[in-house]
Amino acid sequence: MTRLRVYVDIDAPPARVWAAVRDIASHPRWMHDAVAIRFVTPQREGVGTTFDCDTKVGPFRLVDRMEVVEWKPRRAMGITHAGTVSGRGRFVLQPRRFGRRTRFVWDERLRFPVWFGGPIGSAIARAVLRRIWRRNLANLKRLVEG
Repeated sequence: MTRLRVYVDIDAPPARVWAAVRDIASHPRWMHDAVAIRFVTPQREGVGTTFDCDTKVGPFRLVDRMEVVEWKPRRAMGITHAGTVSGRGRFVLQPRRFGRRTRFVWDERLRFPVWFGGPIGSAIARAVLRRIWRRNLANLKRLVEG
């Protein structure tokens, strides 16, 4: 398992950050690596929501099947990944400065396929994804604060 954790402080209360994050269909607006999202279930939010995310990282393209397994409004969203890359991810919103700011934490535990190069491939993927996800969080910050 490879663990990645990035965060950003956003000048907005958790409710405003949650409004942007809860809309899963809009994630490609701020996630550079998410090309498109297609819902598999009729529901679009809450535990049980399942969707396919077309993901592109450099020359690599894959379809990531995700299911929401945790949904705590204004606090956390957890998902599982199934597909070429598997694992579990979580967005956590932490109030700061008496609730006027939010620390947005993105924490993932991912398992890459054997053909990806084992521990060396995982280490490279972690470095690349960390850079992309920091950019994603900068995009989210601009979107929410804008």
